[in-house]
Formats: sequence, structure tokens, C-alpha cells
Amino acid sequence: MKFFYAVFIISIITISCKAPQGFDYRDVKNITLEKLGFDSSTLKMELVYFNPNNFGVTLKNVDCEIYIDQKYLGHYRLDTTMLIEKRSEFALPSTIKVNMKNIYKNALNLLFSKEVEVNVKGTTKVSKFGLNITVPFNYINKHQINM
Repeated sequence: MKFFYAVFIISIITISCKAPQGFDYRDVKNITLEKLGFDSSTLKMELVYFNPNNFGVTLKNVDCEIYIDQKYLGHYRLDTTMLIEKRSEFALPSTIKVNMKNIYKNALNLLFSKEVEVNVKGTTKVSKFGLNITVPFNYINKHQINM
């Protein structure tokens, strides 16, 4: 009989738990060029996000691909543990290795464009009460550039 009560309580808890929503992108801050190279360069920056959930989560990792005007820019992976408070803004320290060949191909377009489309596709792994959940995200937005 105790087994049925335990199963019932676990079922209620599982049903009542709301799946976490993906983080909302807010801003990029403190962009610095760490290494400049002909084939690849390294950028350091802080990516600012907002946790829209009504509960805190533990961020386990971020894995994504970055595109500028539908051209592959680079891969980003953050493998760290970070506590994210409920309904709060937070910054992720980020290092991105940029494929310079794609930048060279689009250099003229970038010089004469006033804005670019940034697309970031990937997943975040978050944890709540010991349960790991992978949350996909796809951020697309136009950004003004000043050359």
C-alpha cells in the first residue's frame, strides 16, 4: 500500500512541475578581441539573458551555432555550472572562435550594410531538483552595425 502512495505522490509532483522556458536574450556587453588570426579569431564577450521562469534553475551547459546573415560564424560551448535566480537577468562569460573565411566572404556586405541578421541556434541544459532538462532555443534578430 505504501508503494501506491509513493507512486501517487511522485505522479502529482511530476504533473505539477512546469517545464522550464528557454532564456530570453537581452544584450551583448564587453566585447573584446582576444586573438586575431587569418584563419580564425577569438572574441570574448558577456551574453546577457533573462530567466522568465518563476523558479531558479542550475545552468549546466550551453551549446550553439552562430550565424550572421545566414552565414556560419562559429560554434559556442559553455560547460559550467551556474545558479540562475528566478525572473532575473544574468550574464554568461563567452569565448567564441570565429571562422574568418566567412567574414572575408561577406566583408563588402558588412561594410555597406546598416544592419545584420544574427541567428543563434542551440540548446541549454538546466537542472531543477536533480532533474536535467535540455531546452532548445533559436534566437533571430536584426542588429544595427556601425562601421
